[in-house]
Amino acid sequence: MREILLLLWMLLLSISASTQMDNDSTQIEIDEVVILANRIQLPTSENSHTINIITRQQIENAPVQSVAQVLQHVAGIDVRQRGVHGVQADVSIRGGTFDQVLILINGIKMADPQTGHHTLNLPLNMDNIERIEILKGPAARIFGANAFAGAINIVTKTPDEPFVIINVEGGENGLGGINLSASLPQGNLKQYISIGRNFSDGYRHNTDYDISNYLYQADYKLDASQKLEILGSFTERKFGANSFYGNNTPFWSNQYEEVQTSLFNIGYKKVKDNFSINTRVNWRRNQDEYLLMRNDAEFYRNLHISNVIALESHANYYSKAGTTGIGVELNQMYLRSNNLGKHDRTTATLFLEHRFSFLDTKLDVTPGISASYYSDFGTHFFPGIDVGYSISKGVKLFGNTGYTWRIPTFTDLFYEDSGNLGNENLEPESALSYEAGIKYDKDGVRANLSWFVRDGTDLIDWTRLADTLKWQPSNIANLTMKGFDASIDFNVVRLVQSDFFIQNINLGYTYIDAETPSVETGLSRYVLENLNHQFTAGLDFQLVDNLFLGFRYRYVDRVSMEDYTVLDGKITWKQKNYSIYLAANNLSNTEYFETNLVEMPGRWIYGGVKVRLKNN
Repeated sequence: MREILLLLWMLLLSISASTQMDNDSTQIEIDEVVILANRIQLPTSENSHTINIITRQQIENAPVQSVAQVLQHVAGIDVRQRGVHGVQADVSIRGGTFDQVLILINGIKMADPQTGHHTLNLPLNMDNIERIEILKGPAARIFGANAFAGAINIVTKTPDEPFVIINVEGGENGLGGINLSASLPQGNLKQYISIGRNFSDGYRHNTDYDISNYLYQADYKLDASQKLEILGSFTERKFGANSFYGNNTPFWSNQYEEVQTSLFNIGYKKVKDNFSINTRVNWRRNQDEYLLMRNDAEFYRNLHISNVIALESHANYYSKAGTTGIGVELNQMYLRSNNLGKHDRTTATLFLEHRFSFLDTKLDVTPGISASYYSDFGTHFFPGIDVGYSISKGVKLFGNTGYTWRIPTFTDLFYEDSGNLGNENLEPESALSYEAGIKYDKDGVRANLSWFVRDGTDLIDWTRLADTLKWQPSNIANLTMKGFDASIDFNVVRLVQSDFFIQNINLGYTYIDAETPSVETGLSRYVLENLNHQFTAGLDFQLVDNLFLGFRYRYVDRVSMEDYTVLDGKITWKQKNYSIYLAANNLSNTEYFETNLVEMPGRWIYGGVKVRLKNN
């Protein structure tokens, strides 16, 4: 299968090259996207990392209802849902665990000191998202220590034009929802407000959910070079957790959970001449209440409340010698829990990097380092370097290497129940990562081929030697993840420079080879359950003037589970001020698991109407 996919990759590249030659006289360039890294910000074509961008239009065309579903169609991203439609999910990049991936909203970290299971508790609706930026590989130097295997940044809208959008949907299994959003620009002030509720009776016993989201975002332009930014958002999720934690038996079928996550940020940005600065303070609160028996809170109950307060400032200075990025972050974390107890953690991080350009800007070299202090684990350094060489316009060779690090969560250290026991003696996990690849970004085609290696040391995994023993985390022996991923996106309309029946084609493939530890670890819950092969495909059609059809396909082969294929589809009738859509997930009604505990739903059909009212 690997050889067939590689052949397909080379064939598609040759097709794109020949099409480029045919259309050389009237080329159409793809709009550049500037990645919102916390220091030196670069367009995707100039960045020396593997970058995937999911645009607003791609999200609109896809049969998805959550960020987790969007990410499932990106090569190298492994999403494991327990609760569907964004209720609860874990995400990994290139074989990392969910604790090794950093999720951000507009560059604001969503990391939770209790557990990485909460990082996708996103306080926003799908309609709020402008784009999603995915950086694969070593990212600790760029975003901080917990960007072990990569980082995912969700960028929200700040529209310039006034409008109101009403989105109503319904479907099988009692699915329903209504989402309202409004853009209210007035002079130098841009405001964006959104509220929404989505719910379902569930596709089997005790899998119902009720999710409410609220968001307010504002930009106030002080003058031509300065602006203030405010973001306030909140989500509440109530859901049945049948077999989410425990065996797939009646005893574990009545679990229940309620999660509340809030985020507040106020920031100041200034860009003038050869200097820019971005300073912000933010607060994230997460409350997680878990019941073993849904209707009996006295039987067994966990209540965890975490708070993270952060102050950060990042600056860029542009000179003849290149671009210098410098930053500082201060974080105070608090956890209060009836199970884990009371714990605090203070962190402080300094960042420094500089981008050099040589050979008439064809060659770029960006060395950098971050130094982080943790009140419970001391000071650690994360050096790294990126190198890129532009062969021609739109074609670039790149490579990068860097040290990454992750500190244990408070769940890793202190959690205890009848089947699990934390380990207070855990050490942080670390890795040295390498990546080399080539990217193509020109004439309606974006393509990337990357080879990667991550040599992990003291990786943290929950293991047990027998079914009768408790799961317990430990620093397992060294583990190497290596492989490659490839992706190609044809914007066919731009490629052929005219309307065409096929609008967009997207293909992706990932192969991961995990060298198992040399010591006996027994059963692994997280680290040794990585992807082996993954293939994703997307195809968008324009059937007639206003009728569009989109398909999303994925094949997933994990080392410890049965492989499966899933096909989703969506048809949309679009008019100037409204659209009507009908979608279906799992069209083939495949029986499959994304974790070892929870069977995912079969075919699920839903539809909706989206109306856009514009105030002129």
